[in-house]
Amino acid sequence: MKYKSNILRLTECAILLALGTILSVLKVAELPYGGSVTLASLLPLVLISYRYGVLWGLGSGVVYGVVQQLLGLNNLKYCTTFYSYVVVILFDYVVAFAVIGLGGLFRKKFKNQSVALVAGCFAVCLLRYACHVFSGATVWAGISIPTDASMIFSLIYNATYMVPETLVLSLCAFYIGRFIDFGSPRLKRLERSSGYEADLMRLGAHGVLIAALIFDVIHVSSVLQNAETGKFDFAGLTGQNFKFFLPMIIVTSVAAVVFVLLTVLRVRFEKAGRQSEKAEDAPETPDEQSGEAS
Repeated sequence: MKYKSNILRLTECAILLALGTILSVLKVAELPYGGSVTLASLLPLVLISYRYGVLWGLGSGVVYGVVQQLLGLNNLKYCTTFYSYVVVILFDYVVAFAVIGLGGLFRKKFKNQSVALVAGCFAVCLLRYACHVFSGATVWAGISIPTDASMIFSLIYNATYMVPETLVLSLCAFYIGRFIDFGSPRLKRLERSSGYEADLMRLGAHGVLIAALIFDVIHVSSVLQNAETGKFDFAGLTGQNFKFFLPMIIVTSVAAVVFVLLTVLRVRFEKAGRQSEKAEDAPETPDEQSGEAS
């Protein structure tokens, strides 16, 4: 029985790892000096850890990190010493993604599944961010990050993609945690007294805001770093004309309008759901009781 259980776990982990790899290729945005925002590619690893524990999560994270390293072999051409090879392989890939396997640490800390998943996502993304910062301040200093004050620049640069990546991951984890019970041996839909329409409207509203934020961050960061020196300065931003800011204004305005519309729809769905619950819980009238008796 235990053998069959392990086979089932291995199969599920393999499927989730494959899904995570596919999502990592489908990039929402990619920065010119490395780093990208994906479609919650780390969520499958967090779910493995949440369902089966830290050991299974860490093991899956190491495998995922090796796969990402194979996909990013081209980055090793910038390494010039054995030390730089080791740092890039470990802190940009193996360790950076292995720590995602800690995403299930908060399963027993919070009764609410969505809250536990989000807490795990924030924690592991912070650890991954620390790995990339260390790599950037050492190996990538003088290549994509200026040697002077390399730690500060590494903190800034890696935050430009890790912050949106964390927001996307946390948003997806929060809502998938409201629909599916990942704590049960077999996945099943969570029972809810009301429909899912309100949650879908809320997901869409938050999604468009995060999408607009990602667009704005990537658009601004494209001119903040000098292509020749690698240094960050605001001269590239202040020197732009209205045409540069126009796409940001349009995207942000559209996102704001969509957010308001979806929020209005969410409120209506929630109101309709409450009215439906009240109608179901209301006591039967004398006429209804006599009708049943007859």
